[in-house]
Amino acid sequence: MIDKTLRQLSRALADREISSVELARLFLDRIERLDPQINAYITIDREKTLAQARAADARLAAGKAGPLTGIPLAQKDIFCAEGWRTTCGSKMLGNFVSPYDATVIERFNAAGAVILGKTNMDEFAMGSSTETSYFGVTRNPWDMERVPGGSSGGSAAAVAARLAPAATGTDTGGSIRQPSALCNLTGIKPTYGVVSRYGMIAYASSLDQGGPMARSAEDCALLLDVMAGFDARDSTSLDRPSEDYARALENPLAGLRIGLPKEFFGEGCDSGVMRRVEEAIAEYRRLGAKTVEVALPNMKLAVPAYYVIAPAEASSNLARYDGARYGHRAPAYDDLADMYAKTRAQGFGDEVKRRVLIGTYVLSHGYYDAYYLQAQRVRRRIAEDFAEAFRQCDVIMGPTSPTTAFRIGEKASDPVRMYLSDIYTIAVNLAGLPAMTIPAGFVDGLPVGLQLIGDYFAEARLLNVAHRYQQTTDWHREMPVIG
Repeated sequence: MIDKTLRQLSRALADREISSVELARLFLDRIERLDPQINAYITIDREKTLAQARAADARLAAGKAGPLTGIPLAQKDIFCAEGWRTTCGSKMLGNFVSPYDATVIERFNAAGAVILGKTNMDEFAMGSSTETSYFGVTRNPWDMERVPGGSSGGSAAAVAARLAPAATGTDTGGSIRQPSALCNLTGIKPTYGVVSRYGMIAYASSLDQGGPMARSAEDCALLLDVMAGFDARDSTSLDRPSEDYARALENPLAGLRIGLPKEFFGEGCDSGVMRRVEEAIAEYRRLGAKTVEVALPNMKLAVPAYYVIAPAEASSNLARYDGARYGHRAPAYDDLADMYAKTRAQGFGDEVKRRVLIGTYVLSHGYYDAYYLQAQRVRRRIAEDFAEAFRQCDVIMGPTSPTTAFRIGEKASDPVRMYLSDIYTIAVNLAGLPAMTIPAGFVDGLPVGLQLIGDYFAEARLLNVAHRYQQTTDWHREMPVIG
């Protein structure tokens, strides 16, 4: 059962081959046995999980089941879930038990899905390796000495190791796509505003977007069908008609125009990774697609613009963590100002402090115009570059990550090198576009991801392009040997 797709699991539950309780126990037992060496989960609560599974079995017996009813899913620990400890990978929220559900959790609950547990992540989603978590490093199941990517590294590792059939992630600058690529998964970041951010703990509000991480495009479509939708509680949520994201999966690719940005195929990418990407593009040509060269001239400015805008928004969002209302509070202090200072010094890790300080600096008097406003102008230019490219093509392709998974500790002391791990993914978030990654092969036993970028609201098209490739290749079926 651990190797079945979501659709296969749904069929097995409907046919009474297995109950939701039995399926949940299967994964919980596997987590208990294998997760100590991977550290994919922060919180497991067997009682809550099995209670949800029993409720799902009742729905199945009553004939009121949907495609995800009874299926256990891992939830990134950035989504608030009522009665569950929700830490965001930080000491600051180490004792916080959420009193309400995020909209994403609410939607999965309504669909009858079961929460397996809350997964590890870079603290407040700030990182590309899941090394900044207060709860320890998550290890990549393909090589335990390497990182799984980040910030959604716990979700990626859990699905790769078959400690969950699928998981949620969030993507601020590549945090669904990069860990999915490094762990041989399929992951999609929807158009900004398609998935509600209500109850999703904020890092950079104009960039954050939730999305699914699974083994295949078909599985991601099933998950996105549940996750997406308008939410009046989120002011950035888009009021659009609901979609069936699996509707176009089987459409042929004849005539598809694939844009290849010259900025994605120059220096900076590992030669082995680039070979796998070029082989994947060649497969698309065999499927009937044609390729055209496009340009994204402001791509080189994406990383510096992101690391002005995201820290600026983080410094504002994280100001609420002061010890006065919830979360960590310093045990000893002299007065209110001292409580604030000591609480934040003790509660935040080094990477969070670094980004808050940068963000406060670029928003300060005398620097706002020079840095923040300039970065926003660059952001608009990047969006315009994509708009021009999509006049010439239907989907843009290139590497997801410039390298395969790097060793734990390899980049931890060099923030700039770490930030460049997201060099191919960040521009998408600045423009608010949808993008996904799919498994495209291996280099020295480590997974490589192919990135697909679409125009606004082209999620169904992206899933179709990914699905047709996965019908002719087996990379997404490969599984690491662990335990």
